[in-house]
Amino acid sequence: MTATTIDVAPATYVVRVTGDLVLKGLYSNDVTTANLEIPVDTATDTWRTVATIVVPVDPGDILTVDARARVTSELDYPVGIGAHLWIYDCDPEPGPDGLVPKVSERPWTKIAPSWGMNVTDDIHHLPFQVGALWQVPADWPCRVDGTPHRIVVALRADGHSTAAVSGDKVAGDPGYTLIRVRREAVAP
Repeated sequence: MTATTIDVAPATYVVRVTGDLVLKGLYSNDVTTANLEIPVDTATDTWRTVATIVVPVDPGDILTVDARARVTSELDYPVGIGAHLWIYDCDPEPGPDGLVPKVSERPWTKIAPSWGMNVTDDIHHLPFQVGALWQVPADWPCRVDGTPHRIVVALRADGHSTAAVSGDKVAGDPGYTLIRVRREAVAP
């Protein structure tokens, strides 16, 4: 099996996998984002996690991720919506203080290039979809008993505009959020 990658600082993305793969699992969630609000500001780094899914993995697994959601803007100016796919360790070991790091303190890895589009008066409801092909690193952490840590795949989004006013936001639409993960491994 060969995985072809490209480097786009600060991340490396898998763009093609050749060889025989064996399906190890299909994972899906259907998330209601009823009260999700994405703040709109002038920065492009105030992401909110829209949805997550936990997937068991082994080092070397190939994950094909498809994520989608929809937002609605009631604002009277265009808002740029950026979407990204990330992963982080679901089962990190406790630190020296004996505490498991909070999710916000764990290393997050971006697994696909960003996607973006404006939601405008004409496009009042903006559906968006992002995807990724990602290989679990050979050095993915394992528990003391050798069981690999589970991975969390996260769909994140950001709202930004030069016309933003403090307190502005776009709404995540209930019933439109979904993450699917196909987990495969090299055939024996």
